[in-house]
Amino acid sequence: MRSLSHLNKYFLKYKWHLLGGIFFVALSNMFAIIPARLIRFGLDFVQENIQLYGALKNFSLENNFYEHLTLTILLVSLLVLVCALIKGVFMFLMRQTIIVMSRHIEYDLKNEVFRHYLKLDLGFYRQNSTGDLINRIAEDVSRVRMYVGPAIMYSINMLVMFILVSWAMFSVNAKLALFVMLPLPLMSFMVYYIQNVINKQSDIVQSHLSRISTFVQESFSGIRIIKAFVRERMFSSEIEKESDAYRTESMKLITVNAYFIPIMILLVGLSSLMTIYIGGLEVIKGNITIGNIAEFVIYVNMLTWPVAALGYVVSLVQRAAASQERINEFLLKQPLIESGTITLDKRPEQIEFDSVSFTYKETGLRALNEISFELNKGKTLAICGPTGSGKTSIANMIMRLFDPDQGEIRINYQVLSKLDLSQYRSNVAYVPQDVFLFSDTILNNINFGNLSKDKINEETAKHYSELAGVYDNIKEFPSGFQTILGERGITLSGGQKQRVSIARALLRNPSLLILDDCLSAVDTLTEETILNNLKEFMKDRMSVMISHRISTIMHADEIIVLDNGKIVEKGNHADLMKNGAYYAQTYHKQLAAEHYSNVSG
Repeated sequence: MRSLSHLNKYFLKYKWHLLGGIFFVALSNMFAIIPARLIRFGLDFVQENIQLYGALKNFSLENNFYEHLTLTILLVSLLVLVCALIKGVFMFLMRQTIIVMSRHIEYDLKNEVFRHYLKLDLGFYRQNSTGDLINRIAEDVSRVRMYVGPAIMYSINMLVMFILVSWAMFSVNAKLALFVMLPLPLMSFMVYYIQNVINKQSDIVQSHLSRISTFVQESFSGIRIIKAFVRERMFSSEIEKESDAYRTESMKLITVNAYFIPIMILLVGLSSLMTIYIGGLEVIKGNITIGNIAEFVIYVNMLTWPVAALGYVVSLVQRAAASQERINEFLLKQPLIESGTITLDKRPEQIEFDSVSFTYKETGLRALNEISFELNKGKTLAICGPTGSGKTSIANMIMRLFDPDQGEIRINYQVLSKLDLSQYRSNVAYVPQDVFLFSDTILNNINFGNLSKDKINEETAKHYSELAGVYDNIKEFPSGFQTILGERGITLSGGQKQRVSIARALLRNPSLLILDDCLSAVDTLTEETILNNLKEFMKDRMSVMISHRISTIMHADEIIVLDNGKIVEKGNHADLMKNGAYYAQTYHKQLAAEHYSNVSG
């Protein structure tokens, strides 16, 4: 229960729901007890008066006595019905308090987990799979809800019902009460045992279902590759194997479920038989009446579900504790990137890397080694180098997605780690190399870069999409800016996705723009148009351009060349061409390749 103590703050928050639920449970059970006594009274009344009625046959009092008898029975029946209605009302109120409380707690807990996810650094997401993150916020939170809702409701109901019914039974006949309650602990144990087996088998079935869902999702996402490599038959065979395994485990679960109801009926029947047999003996001895036997049968049926629920509740609590422990594992993780408190008195106008080194802790790979440079307002810094040289790591450092192991990064001569992150990042726009678009309209994807609460209109979107060189493509779509993009923007081509992402970044009106190899899927003519637009747009701002393509970065004010996390060349295009090293060699290779492509085309 230690892990579940995390939920105590929510019980305190919704204490009136919980207290109200306990109150309504007590009232509901009180009105559940009364009908058994009324039925006992009715049967005893009939038994006591039926012989008297026979004796009055053909006498003048016969009709009056008959009316009195039927009126009494009718009154008892109406009272039973009224009690059932009142009990139903209180049961409704019980669920409207405790179950509603559980939904509120589920809502709060999901929000708490999601907000905490957003605070955690990129290193956390590199170490944990998306599926596991989703499972903890969905499946695990749902299991916890079963504890704060049904488990608590059944526990309170069981406790109150057991006390009231036990008191009623023992007040009538202690011996009969003991015999009647004898099979109930066995019933509770059996429910607990079977429920555990069902839960374990359900987890196995769920894991198979998850594998099928993942396999199908990947198949649909990569359908072009599957068709291109003629792998339809192989994938059909794989899904058939997975489905067969799922069917086999599901049949096992159905078999276990099939035992549950018969065992319950058997044990309830056993209690009822003992009630009738032992009760009959007590009636013969004159200790109880026939009405008491009927009363006890009702009590047995009333106790059946609460006692059976004990095993069910224990199982729910165990599953909830395991799930909450998994949730707590992430909630207790502290983000490595904590926001500072210093706010800049003006927008970023200067960036300085001072001997910055960084190693990815998950892999131990040293990405940056003693990197130093400075970028000022109105200037463009370009970064190039072979794959894995550390280009994207610099972009991550500027965005403060990671903190350096050594050295300092300063913005406007203030240490970056001490700045208020929200204020700083609101002045920076980043277009990563792995472009991500939401499954929404093009307009809303561009509007994602908007810092104000008001949505932009299509005229504003047109302006920024023209700067990004994508408006001519958008206007050709039948729905224009209202075109719905598929998952991860699959509706658009690679180049179109990159340009929509650039439009989204420009809408942010940043003082610092970071473009991380985001023109790789754009032809050279469109690239030139975009770069000319950006040159005008960024003339009083700072920009960092990362690219493998020399034509993209050759007009930058300063170019740094990385290799194995170190700066091996630095200067403008002319200086680097004179060096004749990596930059110049790459430029000549790309120029020759472009010339060959034009000639062959």
